[in-house]
Amino acid sequence: MAPLDQTRKASPKADTATRLLAWYDAHHRDLPWRVTPGAFARGIRADPYRVWLSEVMLQQTTVEAVKAYFRNFVEKWPTVEALAAAPAEDVMKAWAGLGYYSRARNLKACADLVAQRGGRFPDTEAGLRELPGIGVYTAAAIAAIAFDRRAAVVDGNVERVMTRLHSIETPLSEAKPEIRALVEKLVPQARPGDFAQAMMDLGATICTPKRPRCMLCPLREDCSAILSGDPERFPVRLPKDDKPLRRGAAFVAERDDGAILLRKRPEKGLLGGMTEVPTTGWTARVDGATTADAAPFPADWRRTGQIGHVFTHFALELEIFHARITDDAPAGHFWSPAHEISGEALPTVMKKAIEAAIPGATKKPSPHSAKRPA
Repeated sequence: MAPLDQTRKASPKADTATRLLAWYDAHHRDLPWRVTPGAFARGIRADPYRVWLSEVMLQQTTVEAVKAYFRNFVEKWPTVEALAAAPAEDVMKAWAGLGYYSRARNLKACADLVAQRGGRFPDTEAGLRELPGIGVYTAAAIAAIAFDRRAAVVDGNVERVMTRLHSIETPLSEAKPEIRALVEKLVPQARPGDFAQAMMDLGATICTPKRPRCMLCPLREDCSAILSGDPERFPVRLPKDDKPLRRGAAFVAERDDGAILLRKRPEKGLLGGMTEVPTTGWTARVDGATTADAAPFPADWRRTGQIGHVFTHFALELEIFHARITDDAPAGHFWSPAHEISGEALPTVMKKAIEAAIPGATKKPSPHSAKRPA
């Protein structure tokens, strides 16, 4: 067989959007925040609140991880006014485990602002970008999906599709303006919201990072990467630097009745406003405080293991210590009853720490009627 000519280029055609939408009509993902193509054709439109909520949750988080959180949020707070009326602490608790907690703070701030404006979201990209927590991508997604505006919606899936369609050799970090311009040319006048979702679905289900299903792709005739014989080479990425490692210790204090000692983190900074067990500082120094001697108060601390967690900019290793104590909660701390732990605003790293000390402690059901002791 003759070698493939890697200099050959395919290109999108006049009917590219039409073919993609036809594929989407037949193969769209059923997602709890979506209006299906059939419903859209019958005149049913997406709820801007549900679109906004889902798009904020989907920032740097997978669809599968978001589904349960989305359903929980809309069950608790079915409208933006209901979310605005909720205590911030309840919102943070409902968000716990989803990560990137500044999103939850911005979500509440945005809900408050929209509720003050009568519960109506702006229907343009420019207006949406004025709201807390809404950047270029999220504004475009809401404008297109909720209001059927002709907007270029570019997420990681779309970037992968476009770099393959055009075999873009520029590293992805530098190619984003070019990709956005190419998407803008493709967006149709009719059904731009469905087009945006079709592009995302194509990247998520067909044009996947590994082993793309090119033979099933509705745009295979347009794709330069297929002609090159190596679609997986795109997008081109620069080598990643290793994440720096930080170390610390976490101290899980348990009362005889199973209550666990917790405290709230400062509102600003990493994991701002979330709940945690007492910890040392997290340092890159190899001689950092990671032993029982660094505990915030004396007790019979026993090491129960080590956990690891990866944040956006660093990796963390925590030595875990456990002790049973009978004292009152120190200033700035509180005792959370055993049946309330699963409902606390604990980030994933803190759930790992507690589980390493008391297996199963974060998985007990939390009754709605339970109240925290003073």
